[in-house]
Amino acid sequence: MIILIFTDGAARGNPGPAGCGAVITDKDGKVIGRHHQYIDEATNNIAEYKALLLGLTEAKKLKKITEIRCYADSKLIVEQVNGNFKVKNQALAELHEQVRNLVFELPPTQFFYIPREKNKEADRLANIAINQKS
Repeated sequence: MIILIFTDGAARGNPGPAGCGAVITDKDGKVIGRHHQYIDEATNNIAEYKALLLGLTEAKKLKKITEIRCYADSKLIVEQVNGNFKVKNQALAELHEQVRNLVFELPPTQFFYIPREKNKEADRLANIAINQKS
């Protein structure tokens, strides 16, 4: 089974209270899971990485997955995990390494950039996480 993971992180202030959201669907768009998590004070980029980690961690729990396609509206994060941009920030480097280690344990995984307007549900979940903590 091919799954799609849509992720988004949000911070109110940069840094500020932050949350992340992930939506997992099958290749036809049927929602398999919706996940969100409050992550305390963080930058937008840290929240984006945490969202990706949340989505991948939840995907790891699923059975019969043959391929994973991750979609995020952070060009920086997508380019970093694809190896096209260097990771210079130490906090991001640690999260980047966590993503790389997790991907090693998963079926083939690809990362794609999408515009914000195509990622509204993951954004909604990230904001729910912040609102629930506030």
